[in-house]
Order: sequence, then structure tokens, then C-alpha cells
Amino acid sequence: MAETTQVKPSQDEINSALWAACDTFRGVVDPSEYKNYILVFMFLKYLSDVWKDKYEQLKKQHGKDEALIKRKMSRERFVLPDNCTFDYIVQHKNDPDIGGKINKILEKIEDENKSKLEGVFRNVDFNSDSNLGQTKDRNRRLKNLIEDFDKPKLNFRPSVIGTEDIIGNAYMYLIERFASDAGKKGGEFYTPHEVSELLARLVKPKAGDRICDPAGGSASLLITVAEQVPFKPNTHIRDCSLYGQESNGSTWALAKMNMFLHEMDAAHIEWGDTINNPRLIEGDHLMKFDIVVANPPFSLDKWGAEEATGDPYKRFLRGIPPKTKGDYAFILHMVETAVEKTGRVGVIVPHGVLFRGGIEKTIRENLVRENLLDAVIGLPANLFFGTGIPAAILIFNKGKKHKDVLFIDASKEFESGKKQNKLREPHIKKIVDTYKKLATIEKYSHKATLSEIIKQDFNLNIPRYVDTFEAETEIDIHSVQKNIDRLEKELTQIKGDIKSYLKELGI
Repeated sequence: MAETTQVKPSQDEINSALWAACDTFRGVVDPSEYKNYILVFMFLKYLSDVWKDKYEQLKKQHGKDEALIKRKMSRERFVLPDNCTFDYIVQHKNDPDIGGKINKILEKIEDENKSKLEGVFRNVDFNSDSNLGQTKDRNRRLKNLIEDFDKPKLNFRPSVIGTEDIIGNAYMYLIERFASDAGKKGGEFYTPHEVSELLARLVKPKAGDRICDPAGGSASLLITVAEQVPFKPNTHIRDCSLYGQESNGSTWALAKMNMFLHEMDAAHIEWGDTINNPRLIEGDHLMKFDIVVANPPFSLDKWGAEEATGDPYKRFLRGIPPKTKGDYAFILHMVETAVEKTGRVGVIVPHGVLFRGGIEKTIRENLVRENLLDAVIGLPANLFFGTGIPAAILIFNKGKKHKDVLFIDASKEFESGKKQNKLREPHIKKIVDTYKKLATIEKYSHKATLSEIIKQDFNLNIPRYVDTFEAETEIDIHSVQKNIDRLEKELTQIKGDIKSYLKELGI
């Protein structure tokens, strides 16, 4: 049986130990693939440690009354069948069929917890030749993985780590590291935490809100927004309802596990294409939300324009976006699902959304004339995994009390990094404070009237409204010439001195 310890590991220790466990797969499996093995195994270890902790507590209370203990355990948040714990896996780590055993354990856990975990493990195969190698290599790798998780620093028992969100934080840490290492393929499903934090503070969710991310990815953005909401009295449950949808099956599974690790079990995360197959439905219409946030795929090709004319939910009455650029398809869906008169929308977009012509210009004009657009915020380049292009945040507000649109150029304020640039707290705070106050700040922000936007023909390109031009320092030509003359005179003198010196040496 795996050894346990009562020494509480720190967040950094857990993060480091988890990242070190990835060495089992590095150089063998692509990061976009091995993330599934690591994150599923982490989730399995978490379920097992919580189960073990509760069992030992009941054992102390009820002694040998196994029937009573079993009844109480059957009412736990997650139920683990017999021989489905991490300790059982450790005992069998040398078995020749260990990959198959792990698959069966996951299948049993899923069956036992169908209402919560159905489908969560379907996209990972611990007995895969194609991903993990032939039997001998695969078994060695799985044994290494098991031993990496069988360490005191990866003790996830609540009695050891307490009530802090250490496990949820560790999961988010891993997802971000995977996105960074995997490049574009991995970065598609993750919004850097500081960008999520910024967006969450801009949309300002409150207690009782219904919050949705229709392009949910791994649910990290949705969780960050939820964390702005206070807990229900005397609980560790956020006072809000969470909803999301994700089209990629593997990423949907990550999102479900992410929610459980953050103890947001009531979240409704659906699997499917939001534009072509919206799953968050009430009766015959789209579900409505107080807050809608998303980082949709940039300029998605083949998003479903051919079906948009007959959309039963009438999302595209303001115009059908180009079939090769789905940005406005997501924007229109989000605006349509925001509660009338009060709903708020925050969406991350490429800058082309601000100025491209044709039908996109028509859609832009309609959104502005309806007084839905509240702010346009330009972000620094190279913030996102997989792309160096700068992005913008659009804030829509169905309860706007004024007619202006705030433009913020935050593109020049960031911390440089080797792989990614970062927004830090002072940068985030300045953006949020400027938005809250609708402040015009020289070379940073401008509150534009409708007439100004009309004058620009509904082009929302930020430099048209925020003048960041820095005049070059005037050059004093006479002073520069005097310096040149002086330097040439000094150079002539030095050449003469060198020539005299060489002559004395007979050279």
C-alpha cells in the first residue's frame, strides 16, 4: 500500500512534482496527447485520496461495523467500487496487463458515478500501442507514472491539504504548462490566467448570476469568472450557476474534471458544436445568462454559414458572417444568449473583427446602433499560446445607461517574456479602473460618441480613437554638426599620434 504522510505539501511542491511526472511521456508522446494521461491520472489519484480519507475517518468512528461504513461511503460525492483505488494500482504496477487494468478501473468508476462522470474517461486509453508503445515499453512508462504519483508531495487527502484550492490550482497550472509546450495545437483550449482574470473583472459577475462560456475549452475561463462571485453563506460553493459547451471531446473531458477539482460539481458542461448544435436550451429557445464570456477560436473556417439562414434561434438576423471567418458567429450567439436589459458579454477576438468590411461591417454597425457595444480593449501582442498576434476584448452590455463606446489601448503595457508576454496586476487594474470610470486618458483611452463612430464608418480600429503617436524629439542639426566636427578633429589627432608612435618604434 502507498505510504502517506501528514506533512502538507505546498502549492509549488505539488506543481513541480506533477510537472516532473510528465517526464514519463516527454519525447515519446506529443504534449497535446499526453496531457490527457497526466490529467486523468491526477483526477484518479484525487478521487482515490478523498475516498481513502473518508473511509479512514469512518473507520475511526465506527470500528468494525463495515456494513454501516459501506452505507455511509455509498452516499459520498464520488463512489469508488472495490479494487478501484490508487493503492490497488500501486499494488499491481508490475502486472503485465497494467494498462488494461487502469482502463477497467476508470470504466468502473465512470459506471458507478454515471450522473457526474459519464464520458469523462472515454478519450484516454492506458493500453494504447499507438500512444504509449508496445507492451514492454508501455508497462515501463506506466510503472514510472504510478511511482511518480505515489509520493508524499502528491498526497491529495483533504485531511492533509486542507480546504485550500491546491488541487484545482495544480490542475490549472498543468493545463497552462501543456498549452505553452504544445504550441498552437494545445493553446487552442486555454486562455492565459491573467487574461481570464482581466475578463472576469470587466464583466463583474455578482451573487446569483447565471454564467456561461459557449466556447468553454478546459473551463479555466469559466472558473476564473465564477471565482469573482462570493461563496454562499457558510459553504465553499460559489453563489452562481455555471454553464458551458465545448466541441472537442477530449477538451470537454478536461473541463468536466476541472470543475470537479474546483468543487463546482453543479456546473453544466455540454459536449457539442455551439453554433451548429447548441445544447444549452430551455424549451424551444436558447438558455439566457446574466454573464456570457468566451475566447472562441479565431476566424474559424467552415463554422456552418450554410445552415445559418435557417437558424431556428434567429441568431443571425443582424447578418450572416463570412463562411471562412466565424468570429461574429460566436459574438452573435453570445449577445443573443445574454439576458435582455441586464446581460453582459465579454469576448476575446482578433483585431480583424474591428475593421473588416462587407457583412462584418454591417453586423458591427447593427450592434453599435442598438447601443450594445460598451467597450473595445486592445491587448498586447504575444499573450496567447499558439499565436503572437494581438487580440482585443469586446464588452457588450444589454443594460447600457449611456450612448458612448470606450476604447482602451492597453497594447503597450505588459511584462515581456521569452515565450509569452504577461499582464501583471498593475496592468489589469489600470484597464479595469479605466473601464469602470469610462475615463478618457491621453494616449490610453477615449470615450467615443456614436457620431464619432459614424464618422469612422463603423470602423472600430482602436488607433482611430486613441492617439498613441509619440512625437520624435526635435534634432538640433547645428549641435549634431558641431559634435561631428569635434569627433573628426579628435580622430585626426589620434591617427597622428599613432603614426608618430609607430615611427619611433621603427615600424
